[in-house]
Amino acid sequence: MSLSNTPSGERTHIAFFGKRNAGKSSLVNAVTGQNLSIVSEVLGTTTDPVKKAMEILPLGPVVIIDTPGFDDEGLLGEKRIVKTKEILAKTDIAVLVVDANCGVSKQDKDFVKLLKEKKLPFVIAYTKADLCNKDFPTEKNEVMTSSVNHIGIYELKEMLAHIISETKPEKYILSDLFEKGDIVVLVTPIDSAAPKGRLILPQQQTLREVLDFNGIAVTCQTSELKETLDKLAVKPKLVVTDSQDFEKVAEITPKDIPLTSFSLLFARYKGTLSSLISNVNALDTIKDGDKILISEGCTHHRQCEDIGTVKIPAWIEQYTGVKPIYSFTSGGEFPDDLSEYSLIVHCGGCMLNQKEMQSRIDKAAINHIPMVNYGALIAKIHGIFDRATKVLLKNQ
Repeated sequence: MSLSNTPSGERTHIAFFGKRNAGKSSLVNAVTGQNLSIVSEVLGTTTDPVKKAMEILPLGPVVIIDTPGFDDEGLLGEKRIVKTKEILAKTDIAVLVVDANCGVSKQDKDFVKLLKEKKLPFVIAYTKADLCNKDFPTEKNEVMTSSVNHIGIYELKEMLAHIISETKPEKYILSDLFEKGDIVVLVTPIDSAAPKGRLILPQQQTLREVLDFNGIAVTCQTSELKETLDKLAVKPKLVVTDSQDFEKVAEITPKDIPLTSFSLLFARYKGTLSSLISNVNALDTIKDGDKILISEGCTHHRQCEDIGTVKIPAWIEQYTGVKPIYSFTSGGEFPDDLSEYSLIVHCGGCMLNQKEMQSRIDKAAINHIPMVNYGALIAKIHGIFDRATKVLLKNQ
C-alpha cells in the first residue's frame, strides 16, 4: 500500500491546540507546506476542526488537525470548545501552540494537565519567535518557532517524528497466524452494500498483508467456499470470513481448520480485542425494551440488508427472544452520554485509528456499559464464539 493511499485509520493523528490567535493555523500551514487553514488576526477564525490527510517527511502518513481556540467565548464558543476537546479522542500526538510573546497561560497549563491525565504525548510549540525578545528555557518537548521565518519548523517535525517512532510500533493484522507458503482463504461475500468494483477496506488490507508475508491468498465468495476447499491440495492455515456469513462458513469449513473474521482480526489489530470480546455474555442479560447502541466507524449508504441496522438487530432478537430498542451511529459520531444503553455493539473499527477506538471502549467502561465487537457478537449468536476467537487469543 503506497503512502498516498494509506487509510486514515492507519495514519498518525497530530492535532494542534491552543488559545485563539496563538498562531495555530499559521504553524499548521508552515508544517504542512500548504495553506490548509485560514489565517487571520480576527479572534476565532478557525470555527471547526480542519483535517488533512497527507505525507510529511520525516513523519510519514499523517492526519493533521487544526482546532478552534480552547479559550473561545459565548454560547457558540462553548460548542466550539466541546468540538476541540472531542478531537483528543482521536489524537495520537498533541501540539500545544503558545504565543511566545504572551507566555504560558493558566488555560495552557490546564490543558497540559489534561494531556498528562490522558497520557497523551505532546509538544509545546512557542510561536512568533521572530517577534519575541524573551529567552524561553525550552524543555526536551518544547520548541521555538516562527511561521514567517520558518524558524523551528524543521525541529518541530523532527520532534514529532521521534515521538511517532517511540509510540507507534509496527503492527500486523494476521502475519503471525501463518508462515511463508501457507494458504489463507479469505471469504469475501459481495452483497448490495459492497462498493462496486472494490473490496471493502478490511478485505483489501488483509489480502495485502498475506501477500506481503509470502502467504498464498485464496479469495472466494461464500457460495464457492466448499468447492474452493475441495480443490486445495493441502488444508489452509486459516479461513477468514466476513462476520455476516460466520454461520454458513463455519458449517462448510472443517473443524480442524482455524476460522475467524475480518472484524475480529481488526479488533486485535487495533489492540482492542480482549476488551471487545470479554463482554459478549452481556447479550444473555438483554431484556425487552433495553437500549442497544450499534456503532460503525465508517459512513456508507444504508442498504436493505445492512449488517449494522438490519442483520444484527434481527440476530439479537432471534437469539434472545426479546425486543430491544436500537440506536445507530456511524463515522465520527459516538454519544457522550452512554448511560441509557444496556449494550454497545461496535464494528472492527477499520476506519478509526487505535486511539479513537480505545477512547470509545474507555468511555463505555467508565459508564459501566458492556461493549462488544460485531464479530464476537455474531459468533456467539451462532454458537461458534470459542472457535472464532481461539486462533487469535492464543497469539495474544
